[in-house]
Amino acid sequence: MLGRTPAAVVFDLGNVLIDWQPALAIATGVGAVEAQRFLEAEDFDFMAWNHLQDSGRPWADGVAELRRTHPHWAAHADAYLAHFPASLSEVPGTAEVVRDLHAAGIPMVGLTNWSDELYYPYAAERFEVLRMLDDVVVSGEVKVAKPDPRAYLIAAERSGHPVGRLLFVDDRQDNVDAAVALGMDGVLFTDAAALRVALRERGLPV
Repeated sequence: MLGRTPAAVVFDLGNVLIDWQPALAIATGVGAVEAQRFLEAEDFDFMAWNHLQDSGRPWADGVAELRRTHPHWAAHADAYLAHFPASLSEVPGTAEVVRDLHAAGIPMVGLTNWSDELYYPYAAERFEVLRMLDDVVVSGEVKVAKPDPRAYLIAAERSGHPVGRLLFVDDRQDNVDAAVALGMDGVLFTDAAALRVALRERGLPV
């Protein structure tokens, strides 16, 4: 066992619990080749643009800016929004891990970089695994996104436990590093099997 057993677990959602593949949504509207061109464009950074909406900028403002600065990509952005649900599926195996923790009474909070405009209508009700979490901090709603330390502190407050008693799970190393810098234990997610091993090492019943 690695030190003290965590009092609660904080889960990233995207590509930990919910698989997010924006290319699938974009391709539904404009085709796979155009989707790849958009996501790999040298003149436009989709991930950076999307992060602004995740941080609380309204999608209407984000799309208006794109139409003004990169009108040749407007149809691709429209396709992403129109077909957003096609980008989402469940990550294999992690729902079972969450179910085990839930059954054991382990508190769990989600901490996700996600636009509230897209999270609530398209994910919150669709995926049963999310309903096993005690709370979900949605960056677009609280207007701050990982790896900003404030996002983690909001999650800690929602959990009811100090940061030093929390285990944070994310698929991005920079997000894990930011959690560890605040005093959380951190696990870099690769797959459900490895996550289960990491949780067991910390004394959690999975």
